[in-house]
Amino acid sequence: MKNIEIDEELYQYIATNTQFIGESASAILRRLLNLGVEAKLETVTVNELSDVVEVNILPESEEKAVTIETAEVKEPKSKAVVKVTAESHETVFNFINKEELAMQRGAVGRFLLILAALYRAHPEQFGVVTDISGRDRLYFANSENKLAESGSSTKPRQIPESPFWVITNSNTTRKKMMLTKASISLGYSDSDVEKIRELL
Repeated sequence: MKNIEIDEELYQYIATNTQFIGESASAILRRLLNLGVEAKLETVTVNELSDVVEVNILPESEEKAVTIETAEVKEPKSKAVVKVTAESHETVFNFINKEELAMQRGAVGRFLLILAALYRAHPEQFGVVTDISGRDRLYFANSENKLAESGSSTKPRQIPESPFWVITNSNTTRKKMMLTKASISLGYSDSDVEKIRELL
């Protein structure tokens, strides 16, 4: 481990992005900088025959799916190698900055930030939201013009850091409904959909 000096503002930023008590600054920065998980190599005894297995242990702070590959042990005291790799299953919660969300002055700002987080978590699948529409108007589209053509006073806004647009001239209840439908379309569970709705 190396020590570095940082100013108070940067320290506060890192501290506000802590996801659980005891999370190290290194783990927080790795998550924020998308550097992946840091695995450590450990050797453990498997049974009384003293077979040795090398295991890459992922930090408990990382909630990722794990794939395990094993090699067959043919004779006692030989080594079996177990590879543990993290598979990326990003969710919107990995991209939500609650402090930034709280600083938004209105529902439209929060709405756009949540949609941007959904896009960052699911850039390949996000296009499914363009199928979500109301009785007479589109809610999402690939262009501002498509939304403007679908109704008057739609106030289209681009979802930050994405090629998609959304109408913003709707009440908070309608925005929550749009978030609900988008979250369901992207495969979130009912409990996660409710958490996403409540962020607004």
